Amino acid sequence: MGGSKMKYALGSLLALAGTAAAAQPATPLFTSDAPIALTIRGPLGSIAKGAERSPTPRDGTLALAGNAENHAVRLTARGITRRRKETCQFPPLRVEFPQPPAATSLFAGQRRLKLVTHCRPAEGFQQHLLLEYAAYRIFNLITPLSFRARLATIDYLDQDGRPLTRRYGFFIEDLDDLARRNGLKEARVGDRIPSVQLEGQQSARFALFEYMIGNLDWSMRAGPAGEGCCHNGRLLAGNGAYYTPVPYDFDYSGLVDAPYAVPPEHFKISSVRTRVYQGYCRHNAAALLAAADIRAKRPAVEALFGQVPGMDQRTRRGAVAYLARFFEDIATDASVQARVLKKCVA
Repeated sequence: MGGSKMKYALGSLLALAGTAAAAQPATPLFTSDAPIALTIRGPLGSIAKGAERSPTPRDGTLALAGNAENHAVRLTARGITRRRKETCQFPPLRVEFPQPPAATSLFAGQRRLKLVTHCRPAEGFQQHLLLEYAAYRIFNLITPLSFRARLATIDYLDQDGRPLTRRYGFFIEDLDDLARRNGLKEARVGDRIPSVQLEGQQSARFALFEYMIGNLDWSMRAGPAGEGCCHNGRLLAGNGAYYTPVPYDFDYSGLVDAPYAVPPEHFKISSVRTRVYQGYCRHNAAALLAAADIRAKRPAVEALFGQVPGMDQRTRRGAVAYLARFFEDIATDASVQARVLKKCVA
């Protein structure tokens, strides 16, 4: 390894090691993968109707099954693509707690939570949601530097208490909680950073994971103008000079294969099921190590699909078959070099 690469790798390791002692446990909601059951009540029809034009916060309630907990909340449509009516009839939600939940609550420590919802009433959309949830769980297996997710069966009621539907959904861990859990903090940057400022080990994991699930809808170093970095990713900072990227939002991946998902035009491919590696060449050594680690975790990854409630056999078989082609690509160091890393970004 050349002198500059050695310094880069050493700097990355020191940046991570310098903050490990400050790591904290997860909040109660994300200490377990066991599904929860809850009820959300509010003007959900109005929220869905106005999602694209003006996502106005609305008052509602969130109650755990059996009314074990009942919280006043503010509900807001969120997202970009999934807020559009031609994409989703029911948008993802932001759930805010005006009053901090008690220390004994499952929601202790939560202020604002992202809730991924079912998008459309057709039963197939339940399977797409469960596949996206599984993607979060896969990255949890790969690294603790990942957003945790908590699956829920949700009864939706209108503001008068009339039942609307029961569907799966999942909460996503807040960025600040993810950062504290790993002894890091949210990075405050502009819309773009140089790729040389990315921590190599995590950047390689990020890129290889996105290749694994067939996702092209992301950037670990740039975001839309005026919205900060990054596109479907966030950056964490520690005591060192490098930023640690963390991915989220996987509905445009080939693994999920949502009906509305299309690949970015500049890739000139026809399907989101087609994999394209977007990792940086300077991280190739770290990518080889990441590939070996993921290769060893193949049994756990495949077993995970059998652990997701509500996922039908056809969906499970299709997901395992789709990932099998990825595992062929990373079967050996030589195949990683030949099939994946030769297409790295300079």
